Formats: sequence, C-alpha cells, structure tokens
Amino acid sequence: MTDADRLPSGTLVFYSKFDDFDTWKRALQAQLPHLNVVHSSAVERPEDVHYALVWKPPVGFFDAMKNLRLIINLGAGVDSLLHRTDLPAGIPITRLTDPQMARMMAGYVLFAVLRHARDIPHFEQSQREATWAYRHPRSPEDVSVTVLGLGQLGAKAAFEVQRQGFKVTGWSRKPKQIDGVHSVSGMDTLDAAIGQADILVVMLPLTPQTRQILDRTRLMKMRPGAAFINVARGELVDQQALTELLTSGHIGSATLDAFTPEPLPADDPLWRLPNVLITPHLASVALPASSAEQIAVNILRVSAGESPDHVIDPAQGY
Repeated sequence: MTDADRLPSGTLVFYSKFDDFDTWKRALQAQLPHLNVVHSSAVERPEDVHYALVWKPPVGFFDAMKNLRLIINLGAGVDSLLHRTDLPAGIPITRLTDPQMARMMAGYVLFAVLRHARDIPHFEQSQREATWAYRHPRSPEDVSVTVLGLGQLGAKAAFEVQRQGFKVTGWSRKPKQIDGVHSVSGMDTLDAAIGQADILVVMLPLTPQTRQILDRTRLMKMRPGAAFINVARGELVDQQALTELLTSGHIGSATLDAFTPEPLPADDPLWRLPNVLITPHLASVALPASSAEQIAVNILRVSAGESPDHVIDPAQGY
C-alpha cells in the first residue's frame, strides 16, 4: 500500500490569479490520487476543505474553512498571508522550497548581473540612437556585487554569481556562510554593504523590519552610477526615490521585477526610463511538476498528525 492509498479523504482548495489550476491539479493528483482538488470558485462546502494552496487570496478567503489543517503558499514570499484576520488560529503556513525555484531565480539574477556588468543598457540606448558606442568590457573580478538577503533563493543566487568571477558580498540579518561569498550580517553593516556595490541585488523577505528598508537615504549611499536589481518585493524600496535617482543618473540603471503596486500602472514613470528593464514579477515561480512532491509530503504529514516541513514563523515573516 502506498502513502497515497493511506491518505484520508479531504479537499484541497486552490487559489491564484497567475497559476493554471488544471496543471496544478494534475501534478497534485499524480502524487495523491485520492486528494480532491478544487478551484476556489467551485467550493460548495467550505467546511470540507482541509488544505489550501494559495497565492495572494482575497480578504475573507479562509473565513468559512472551519476544518482547515494546512495552508501552502504558492511561492517563497509569504507576506500576503501574514497579519490577516481570517486565518484560523494555529494552522501552519508552509512555503515552497523547490530547488527548481532557486535555480530559476539564480538564472534571472545572473542574467541581470551580467546585463549590467557588460553595460548592456548602454548598448541598448546606443542602438536606439543608431550610434556605434564602444565601451570596453570590465573584468568580472573588478565588479563588486552585493546581494541583500541570503535565504534559500538569495544564497543560491549569490553562489552562482560568484562562480562567474564577480566579487560578491552577501548581507543578511543573521550570519551565513556561502562558499566564495564574503558574508556580513546585522544592521550595522548594511550601509557599507550597499555603498561598496557596483551592482546591488535585493532579495530580502518583506517583513515589518524590512518594509521600506531601502529608503531615499539608503539608496543615496549607492555608488554613483551603480546598478540596482530588485527580484523580491516592491515594498522594500521607496519607489519614488528610486525613480528620481534613476532619472538623475545617481543610480545608473535598474532591472526591476517587483513594484508597488502590482501590476505597475501604465502611467508610472518607470515605464518610460530608458535605463530601466521591467519584468512582471516572474524571476522565480513555483513549478507544479517539481513542487507537487513537497506539497504531497506535507499533506501526508499533517493527515498523520505530524508537523509539516518548511513552516514559516509569522513573528519573523518568513
């Protein structure tokens, strides 16, 4: 008898405006054939819902789910599930830690770092102007990259960037050890880590302590002409100050995958800045084929009365 055969009956509700329900349903039922997977729009008896797989559910989403046993966040960042009034007390919230997500994020960060290190925004502007504007490439070891945030995704990204020969500093709240990365920690080292970067990569979780951590004062500590990459959350940054510093040239260029608000309004001035690349929050997403096994394991653990893996601490925000 397999674990799937021992799984008690139960319903998993799915909610996301960005992910395909049918793909997730197939992946989950391949792992747990007895699991009833329904879209949130088709729930007839909320009291039958034991598990929720969600990304940014609306306010009141969980109100009628009186028998909920587990909430799985469809991604690594769980800020949208914190400080809500509709969460049943004591229900564990887990985040996905799929290695494929870390690989996807590292690939995006490496692309963005290389883009700025090789002055590609300069050549893109030259192409628009039909100008042959040679700029001699820099050696990677002459380019300083600072990665803010060394969780699972940040640590993987920092490691991959240093493998290309860049001089990488990683900053985190608590000490971390990553091969080839000079790691610093604590708020007393943050400004120096920002100030030494030719390329600053933001990979912090959004918590009450990190909200607006990159305000105008801290952004001004960046080296004149340095590049800025945000693959985390828009709320970490004073977006108006960032826009103004990109306009003035104090920040030379940016690759932005996170904004406040999202979607970024069509009239936002960031769209029109020639030194900014905008992507719609897709640096790393959960992949059903590789994430379903982790979700299934946690459902089996909870159904057996055990604690799930990868539970977040609401007090810390991750």
